[in-house]
Amino acid sequence: MKTEKEQNYHSAIVVNSSVNEIFEKISDVPGWWAQNFEGSAKKLGDKFTVRFGETWVTFEISELIPGKKVAWDVIDCYLPWLNDKTEWTGTTVVFEVAEKDRGVVINMTHVGLVPSVECYDNCEKGWDRYIKESLFKFITEGKGIPALDGRQQEEAR
Repeated sequence: MKTEKEQNYHSAIVVNSSVNEIFEKISDVPGWWAQNFEGSAKKLGDKFTVRFGETWVTFEISELIPGKKVAWDVIDCYLPWLNDKTEWTGTTVVFEVAEKDRGVVINMTHVGLVPSVECYDNCEKGWDRYIKESLFKFITEGKGIPALDGRQQEEAR
């Protein structure tokens, strides 16, 4: 069993939607996370950057199993409010989808975002908002609550 310091951030939501639509929505990053978006998040090897004011994170899609899993490796970042401004570099955001009796479960894990890192508390609040509220609404209602600029990111802290 993992100790608390080894537990990666994890969030899960349940939706009534097709797995194909879910993957389309996850890859439409400006629709639910950050409208300040460059690149593509649709296929293996794609690279993209999200920006929140001064903050930015660049990802590369390192694993893609259609209808089941997608992994985004953080290949570079700048998190100006942290002592280690590249704390996310080397971490991985993983979305796994599984059909269940009550709908489709989307599990999101940020591998490497653990309670012992400086960003954990603030980043947990941000991810909770973007996964449990914005991505959920984007999939179920067609309209997410993405960050328009740095304001919403700052409010999450």
